[in-house]
Amino acid sequence: MTGRQRGAAILTAMLTVVLVATLAAGMLWQQWRGVEVESAQRARVQAAWVLSGALDWARLILREDARDSASDHLAEPWAVPLAPARLSTFLAADKGVAQVGDDADRVDQVFLSGQIDDLQARLNVTNLTRANQVDARSLAAWQRLFKLLNLPPDELTALTDALLRAGRGPTNESTAPDTPLRPQTVGDLRWLGLSPDRLRQLAPFITLLPVRTPINLNTASTEVLHASVAGLDLAQARALVQARALQPMATAADFDRVVNNPALRFEAGAHAFSSGYFRVTGQLRQGQYTLQETSVLQRNGLSVQVLSRVREVITPGGSTLK
Repeated sequence: MTGRQRGAAILTAMLTVVLVATLAAGMLWQQWRGVEVESAQRARVQAAWVLSGALDWARLILREDARDSASDHLAEPWAVPLAPARLSTFLAADKGVAQVGDDADRVDQVFLSGQIDDLQARLNVTNLTRANQVDARSLAAWQRLFKLLNLPPDELTALTDALLRAGRGPTNESTAPDTPLRPQTVGDLRWLGLSPDRLRQLAPFITLLPVRTPINLNTASTEVLHASVAGLDLAQARALVQARALQPMATAADFDRVVNNPALRFEAGAHAFSSGYFRVTGQLRQGQYTLQETSVLQRNGLSVQVLSRVREVITPGGSTLK
């Protein structure tokens, strides 16, 4: 064998080794990728089951609350948020569930939290219109809220006009092509004249429910009380919040006693002391990432139905991935 032949043989052997190493690395990568995908899918399924269980728990709390009392206020069990707690704490309460080894370590690093919010503690966008006309009483409440938050009234005018056009919908071929769609969530109000900055300011005080709803005076914030009760200034609203914390209201007579002002009246169509719509927010945090599920519930007597569920991943930077 000549030197040239020996060199060719060595080169062929080296290429063969490189090829085999490349194929082996590729197979190992595929295997690793498959394991990671399977682990991620299992984690997502497990997280979804945990959040579903948390939602069922919230429904049970609201059902039992309806059984125990006719009014809703912030001293009831449903209004107490669940602070972040290790998932292992809940599993330990179930004697039939045992975690060992790596599973125990993973569960110990997972935190569950949640809260229930009364959506009737907010101004309802649906109340702004009635029978394709602007509802004067609701519009006045929104105007007071806009004034309190120093928001431009022209955006409220644009919002009500867009809601009227969306409410009429496409009736014939002559309907304007720019007729907006009916909003389904508060975020959709950006289509109807509200800028993102205005929407962020309004978000804590407004909601969008499928039907007209009164404000629950036991749970509404100071700002919403000021907006929804004509003639109630901020100082009186703060005093009302403090008074109801000591003694929640259940009747119009309770309201009259607490505010102690004949000029301020309880309006049956605009105010209430109980609620039928709630928002449940559950969060499952593992490491830097949080899986959040937000659900809207409707309670009618002892029946608690889920109207909507939105699940999203909150990244370390604060952004969300739905």
